[in-house]
Amino acid sequence: MLLERDLIQSTGFRNVREGGKVTGFQFRVRMPSYRGMAASLIDGITVRVGSLVDVAADVPLWTFGGTTYTLQELWNSDGVRWPLEEAAVITVPLDGGLPQGVHEVSIDLRLRMSYIPLEHQPTVHRTSRKVTLAPEGGDGSFKYGVSLYSFMGDYGTVMDLETALAAVADVNATGVEILGEGHVPGYPEPSTAWLDTWFNLLEKHSLEPTNYGSWIDTRLHPGRDMTVEEGAAALQRDLKLAARLGFRYVRPKIGVVSGDLVPDPIWTGSVERSLDLAHSLDITICPEIHSPTPIKHPVVDDYISLIERTGTTNFGLLIDTGIFQDRPIPLREGETRETRPAFLDGIGVDPADFADIAPYVVFVQAKFHDIDEHLADQQIPWEPVLKALAGAGYTGYLSSEYEGERTPWRALEQVRRQHSLIRGIAAGLA
Repeated sequence: MLLERDLIQSTGFRNVREGGKVTGFQFRVRMPSYRGMAASLIDGITVRVGSLVDVAADVPLWTFGGTTYTLQELWNSDGVRWPLEEAAVITVPLDGGLPQGVHEVSIDLRLRMSYIPLEHQPTVHRTSRKVTLAPEGGDGSFKYGVSLYSFMGDYGTVMDLETALAAVADVNATGVEILGEGHVPGYPEPSTAWLDTWFNLLEKHSLEPTNYGSWIDTRLHPGRDMTVEEGAAALQRDLKLAARLGFRYVRPKIGVVSGDLVPDPIWTGSVERSLDLAHSLDITICPEIHSPTPIKHPVVDDYISLIERTGTTNFGLLIDTGIFQDRPIPLREGETRETRPAFLDGIGVDPADFADIAPYVVFVQAKFHDIDEHLADQQIPWEPVLKALAGAGYTGYLSSEYEGERTPWRALEQVRRQHSLIRGIAAGLA
């Protein structure tokens, strides 16, 4: 499992319970040195959390390899080590724990370096970071998941599969969504070793596969259109792989022929030829309704017509909450309002429109771009959106799909903020 560059890690910041009572909180700290060292060289860690916590260096407990120690026990230890690749778990006693939300955690981490003259010791590593406390379970009537697309840019560079799944589990989500060709090495034929790793990690982190993203690349060959047969083959290839990985939903990203995302006409035949296979695999095919396509649109009508005409239970709608965006995404460097797609300013679909299509919706990707330290989303109006979903009887997954700034590790904290925000709202709707 890979570590974040910051000394204070996002993953692992949570309240702790003993016998059903919240007795404190804990967080993880990366070794600040270039090497591991004996834990007896630790001189303690002061911890401050805003105006709520201010504890001396000898108060927090330390956990290495699953065993917890007081500072005195570390000093007396022989053979306990803080490896470079392992984060120390710091537990701070606090009756009732911390309230939900974003907290500024500040530490002074003190280490004794034997090769530095005594008059310059201990070496103090002083840092602060704003981190969101992990939500403590499902709130409201929804289920909660995360798309690994949220970590695009991090995945494969500063994050591996285990790090990503651990981050999903750490917000007490139960579902994981992937992109087949983005997260499966050796696609479309992953190795047996990778499959074993996939299922072992799902079990370790108590996660279930939810939605598998696939593509029907209708512009695959320049100079000619993809045929219905080729489209069906592409979809069926991914249906089979999704089933091997344990997924129940497959989102085909179908090539489009217009600016409002009207799919290539082969979509109908390609899907219909795949319905029997989807049924045998117990998978629902669910194309997404994605900005700039609103709910009230011929594309949505055509999808619903297929369901009603065939009577299939293996085709449904996936709603991307980006359609509810009602404020613009800030311009990026070099962009102007005139040179970028207009839908990035938001198409502002009325959440009340969801009720019209609710019986056909099987999955919701909870798209978002930026949530500030006060847990205010800068683009998506979550309260009316979640109220509309709950009011229409939707009880399925809200799967986080972060699509904001791709600064390394930023997505980890943004996903934590979104879960804290939407679960708080959902709890108030229950």
